[in-house]
Amino acid sequence: MDGTFNENDLSRVVEADKAHMWHHLFQHKALESADPRIIVEGKGMRVWDQNGKEFLDAVSGGVWTVNVGYGRESVCKAVYDQLMKVCYFANSAGSIPGALFAEKLISKMPGMTRVYYTNSGSEANEKAFKMIRQIAHKKYGGKKTKILYRDRDYHGSTLATMSAGGQDERNAQYGPFAPDFVRVPHCMEYRKHELGLEHLSGREFGIAAADAIEEVILREGPETVGALCLEPVTAGGGVIEAPEGYWERVQEICQKYDILLHIDEVVCGVGRTGKWFGYQQYGIKPDFVTMAKGVASGYAAIACMVTTEEVFEMFKDDAGDPMNYFRDISTFGGCTAGPAAALENMRIIEDENLLDNCVAMGERMLNNLRKLQEKHAVIGDVRGKGLFLGAELVQDRDTKEPVDEKLAQQVVAECGAQGVIIGVTNRSLPGRNNTLCFSPALIATADDIDAICDAVDKALTKVFG
Repeated sequence: MDGTFNENDLSRVVEADKAHMWHHLFQHKALESADPRIIVEGKGMRVWDQNGKEFLDAVSGGVWTVNVGYGRESVCKAVYDQLMKVCYFANSAGSIPGALFAEKLISKMPGMTRVYYTNSGSEANEKAFKMIRQIAHKKYGGKKTKILYRDRDYHGSTLATMSAGGQDERNAQYGPFAPDFVRVPHCMEYRKHELGLEHLSGREFGIAAADAIEEVILREGPETVGALCLEPVTAGGGVIEAPEGYWERVQEICQKYDILLHIDEVVCGVGRTGKWFGYQQYGIKPDFVTMAKGVASGYAAIACMVTTEEVFEMFKDDAGDPMNYFRDISTFGGCTAGPAAALENMRIIEDENLLDNCVAMGERMLNNLRKLQEKHAVIGDVRGKGLFLGAELVQDRDTKEPVDEKLAQQVVAECGAQGVIIGVTNRSLPGRNNTLCFSPALIATADDIDAICDAVDKALTKVFG
């Protein structure tokens, strides 16, 4: 730490936090007898709290965001320089960083051509939903309004995106939700028995899991279904990668029934899986791609809804109709800090070969976790892609009964006591909040990866013996 804060300053900050802050994903009763954690500084993959304790951050800011690590002076300078020129103008007009980042982003996404700026992943997804609904009215007489979403997937915290939320515990007490959102089954091979597909494995299971989507489409009526919204790797629902054969079959189904394919890259986008976007791992061609967290690595708020020229053309085919365009605005989609930071973020990833590092370190971490699986019977499954990995904890490997979530949370706490911050599925699925989550920054070194896994090893030993 550089000593910017002194003890008196931090004492005041802590009291102000306890008196006035409402934190995310947190039960505040605990703060009646304890202090909140306040992160005061970050450098590389390390952060420090108000007590000077150092942590190795294995979840990139807690929610898979700080892809290029903390303390990037060049990103801060790019934002400062841009804000001094112009900080904001509504996105009904353009900006220099907005145009340049859109061009740069599209160069990484063959087949996509248009970028719509928003301020969060939830909002980016909601823009796609609105476009899908408007297309249903423009092109299909208002019939193809249904949007399919997958069990265990998460698309945001607004009421519309929660209507497409496949995590029942996260949705609890917030309904009623918007109509015409329809759930399809998950594609998690480790829990294929829940789908009645325990007799299948690998590619056969992947195709069967996708066929389950077709069954829902046929049940609802293909003429009523406008889009299918999926995460390339399910994030908060347990870090789930679809088996071989799944995505190819999904693409076929969408084309067969004239259904738009919306890929939610809010977590996976901009390098997290080892490619610029998670969907690029599987050779599919989406109609909508949404992204947020890693776009600027948290240095500025920015999210994007990206689509094809074919979709874009639908909103200008009759210029004489005053209703025939996307009648929408995102106030902070006009901020210039976001695209300025995003441009520099992308340059860093390119110049430092962080996609290659993500692949290499992801393989190292996956192998380390598999060794821990051999040592600790409580690890039932290890999975993920790139530096986006999960380890599911179970009471019994044969029955796959999850461990009590309090024990999974205790593993997280024990890692924290060692100075390593990891994650766990949190208030997502009733009885299924049992997957440890890892998403270290793309700058991670072999020593960082080994230190994270060593902390997990010690924590599992302490909690489970």
